[in-house]
Amino acid sequence: MIRALVFDVGETLIDETRIWTRWADRLGVPRGTFIGLIGGMAALDRPLREAFELVRPGIDLGAEMAAWRAEDPDGLRENFDEDDLYPDVRQGLSALREAGYRLIVAGNQPPQAYDALAAMDLPVDGIHTSAAWRVEKPEPAFFAKVAEVAEHAPEEILYVGDRVDNDVLPARRAGMRAALLRRGPWGLLHAGRPEAAQADMVVDGLTELAERLG
Repeated sequence: MIRALVFDVGETLIDETRIWTRWADRLGVPRGTFIGLIGGMAALDRPLREAFELVRPGIDLGAEMAAWRAEDPDGLRENFDEDDLYPDVRQGLSALREAGYRLIVAGNQPPQAYDALAAMDLPVDGIHTSAAWRVEKPEPAFFAKVAEVAEHAPEEILYVGDRVDNDVLPARRAGMRAALLRRGPWGLLHAGRPEAAQADMVVDGLTELAERLG
């Protein structure tokens, strides 16, 4: 029986479209071009940084973000806020909480993501980032942390994310159940892969997830 749900962040709770459009503007390329490159990385299973390197060979992302922060200290830049939440997030989380599930947010995110998520006052029991844990998905240690904060046995935890490689498969290896969210470039592409069959369910959004879990 599922007693706890743990949610990824990017393209699970957060629509990253505005982040990529701001990056396109920063790098001086058409927005459609850069978003297309992001989709290409997803389709080819390539690291995201390669999209940046295609646009600007030799780019130092750390230095670029530091320069951007210095130039626009009050802007969102590569970050997100309440306006980036997918429209179904609050309704879906509220329905799941009312049904009695323990809800946790835990994903690969930088340090500042914690404050951004906490400021949204989502109906969840905890928020955790890879930066705070110092380990990222798909490492087994990340999912060991997930089990710890979920406060339930692995088989009672459903990990919800948009990728088979980072979410579904490592969650299953950790003894958890997994839901593949079919949205965002990775979610739509990965839902069509054979490995998607290893997910306990494939859903189009959090409202559908809440309805299916009851």
